Amino acid sequence: MTLVAGVVAVQGDVEEHVDAIERAAHRHGREVTVREIRESGIVPDCDLLAMPGGESTTISRLVHGQGIADEIRDHVAAGKPLLATCAGLIVASSDANDDRVDELGLVDASIERNAFGRQKDSFEAPLEVAGLEEPFPAVFIRAPAIDDVGEADVLAGWDGRPVAVRDGPVVATAFHPELTPDSRIHGLAFFENDESIGPALEETT
Repeated sequence: MTLVAGVVAVQGDVEEHVDAIERAAHRHGREVTVREIRESGIVPDCDLLAMPGGESTTISRLVHGQGIADEIRDHVAAGKPLLATCAGLIVASSDANDDRVDELGLVDASIERNAFGRQKDSFEAPLEVAGLEEPFPAVFIRAPAIDDVGEADVLAGWDGRPVAVRDGPVVATAFHPELTPDSRIHGLAFFENDESIGPALEETT
């Protein structure tokens, strides 16, 4: 059965996430149709969701303004997987440490913005990620870090700080997994045979 994946397309690396989802689905022998989400009414039809990076204050304002925020919360509450990357992590968190961000409260973690420097300090690092056999080539661009982890499970760290977590059906990263030809993070979030595949998705397969 063909799965429907949605990419929250109000800002960020939308096409890169679309490509990564399609590549990950192919690697796992799954069929997927990817839809770009800029308005309400699409998320309820999705089995999988990705929320890209960009500018967290802008993403927060637009997902709430377009009526998408509550649909994302309902998606996760139904046990369906969400991958939130970089600014997506900030918006999905329980505490963005920024009054301009209206958090979705989907990841039990507090965030430090730009923890690894500004745009000029961007770098790539080989991360040991729980669930992946080989290091992942993570791209950090104005990346946040996770200050405090509550109930979320840490999947990867860099320089002594968590940079990837799982909280129920949500996988969230401080880096940009879509900016590499390696689609294993998308596979881990969406297609691995573990708790990332929620009850609602299992019923469709």
